[in-house]
Amino acid sequence: MTDHFTGFAMPDTPLTRTAYGFVQEIATQAVFTHSVRSYLFGRAIGEQHGLRAEHDYDDEVLFLACMLHDAGLTERGERGGRFEVDGADLAAEFLTEHGLAADRTRLAWEAIALHTSLGIADRMRPEIALTHAGAGADVAAFGADKLPAGYADRVHLTYPRLGGGVELTDLILGQAARNPAKAPPFSFPAELLRQDAPGTAVLPWREVVTAAWPGVA
Repeated sequence: MTDHFTGFAMPDTPLTRTAYGFVQEIATQAVFTHSVRSYLFGRAIGEQHGLRAEHDYDDEVLFLACMLHDAGLTERGERGGRFEVDGADLAAEFLTEHGLAADRTRLAWEAIALHTSLGIADRMRPEIALTHAGAGADVAAFGADKLPAGYADRVHLTYPRLGGGVELTDLILGQAARNPAKAPPFSFPAELLRQDAPGTAVLPWREVVTAAWPGVA
């Protein structure tokens, strides 16, 4: 059987192998393949920008962040907050339990928590920016034009989409429908809910700020 770690030159350590298996175990197959593709696309986009693994960024942390970035969309990872932060918390617990240093665990947490934050994540450290770039390229083809010719075909042949961004969107919306606290105002999940369910209550921000501090000049 082909070893995809070798075939795609993914960082091959006991922890990356364990995380790969952990996500296979707790996530749907569509979330699992999306997670691997996010790493492969993020790394490739980084290469197009001149970023070299282990020279310009911690490749193991990038892999771990990408593999675990949607852990909040699993039954194991779903808690009371927005899925990005729930997933970051589960990832930090998993990585700490498996001996990853605190500073590297924190970096993975930040990459996961910020992976939907357009305009912010791309200005952060490469591990954070490339997690964001890889996930965005896979779900919405953002930056996919920067991938080498034929590379996406090879990745998809090994890790098929299986519903891709549509299934991920449905998982986010399902959580938000069950628990509105998972779609706080102005968050990515809240915007998906607003678009998917017309009539969804939207915080009247102008009214909020107008009514703030009554009687104070």
